[in-house]
Amino acid sequence: MVSAIRVTQFGNPEVLSLETLSEQSPGQGEVWLEQEAIGVNFLDVTLRKGAVAMALPSGIGLEGAGRVAAVGAGVSHVQVGDRVAYATGPMGSYATARLYPAERLVKIADALSFDDAAAVMFKGITAQYLLKATYPVGQGTTLLLYGVAGGLGEIMVPWAKHLGATVIGVVSKQASVEKAYLLGCDEVLVFNAESLASDVARITRGKKVDVVYDPIGRASFQASLDSLRPRGLLVSFGASSGAPPAVELSTLNTKGSLYLTRPSLAAHTATASEYQERAQDVLAAIGAGIIKPRIWASYPLADAALAHADLESGRSSGAIILKP
Repeated sequence: MVSAIRVTQFGNPEVLSLETLSEQSPGQGEVWLEQEAIGVNFLDVTLRKGAVAMALPSGIGLEGAGRVAAVGAGVSHVQVGDRVAYATGPMGSYATARLYPAERLVKIADALSFDDAAAVMFKGITAQYLLKATYPVGQGTTLLLYGVAGGLGEIMVPWAKHLGATVIGVVSKQASVEKAYLLGCDEVLVFNAESLASDVARITRGKKVDVVYDPIGRASFQASLDSLRPRGLLVSFGASSGAPPAVELSTLNTKGSLYLTRPSLAAHTATASEYQERAQDVLAAIGAGIIKPRIWASYPLADAALAHADLESGRSSGAIILKP
């Protein structure tokens, strides 16, 4: 039998319920995966609350790691016994075992633990496309990044520094400032929507930044726009404070011919080949010591609601995983 977290209604963390399901045989192109660790991401919270479309009832979760237990017809990419991880849909990673498309599995080396793989794959691929595709960060780039003390920030800061960027980090509280500097930030600001843009201008001697990575949304949107240099890019990719407001196109013009984008992981991993290419870049960065998996807390699968509560409230400071 399989234990899995299911969602039958949108709402607070308590809507996550543990159910017992039957094992299934993999079909064409599928594997049956016995999971060892499960990644928890803020997108899971957004889905659980109904802020992103999801048909109910449903499983939840997009990231996990484990061993292939059985393969269906036509599967050649992996075989029984392989150590694998994944970081895209279909949803349903909050489970002890599950069906999953074989072409979306990423083989992992023995040197990378299941826990670390589940903590880094989703956030690592997100960091990879943000830093290398959405905006090609390189030597001389100056960027502003919110949430540097969180799980994604722990990956993006050292990777951006490795690429040659100057990183201005934004944290939510004074207690996170020291951690942000230890990660490699050149400057750290505690978020204040009223003063952030002027602080950025002061730090950069009026030049402002080339690119802003903003997962906050509504509360930070205006400050992010005002922190950009002429023809700079605002990358709005989250909504932890609510959906960002609509913007008049003329505003982008008057603020200096700015660019604005709203990227997603799905659009950057739409094909199996692109997905595998990004995942391999993440694994290579881990192998080279550029990024390091850091787990803030591990919870039993049955405590998924507590994990969500800690993530949503801001109590967490780094990656969270569930253990089947």
